[in-house]
Amino acid sequence: MQDGVKARYTLEFKREALRLVHGGEKVSAIARTLGVSGQSLDNWVKAEAAGRLRDVRGKAVTAEQMEIARLKAELSRVRMERDILKKAAVYFARESR
Repeated sequence: MQDGVKARYTLEFKREALRLVHGGEKVSAIARTLGVSGQSLDNWVKAEAAGRLRDVRGKAVTAEQMEIARLKAELSRVRMERDILKKAAVYFARESR
């Protein structure tokens, strides 16, 4: 958000963010990757659990923005997996000496 303008997200964007949350990634990491506040993402999780997740009126996030956000989240996950594998390789290389 900039200059006091409240961002508005489509229901599809929210569902994609929630899919990432349900995939096991940390809420804070997903929020940072998608460019939303952690509080907003927490609110969406609670609203979904209560069956109250809704679309908003106003300026919506475009399909391209949603795809970019999804790809950023996937890239973040893949980088994390790569880093874990690097650490594991170093650990096992030390163990084999």
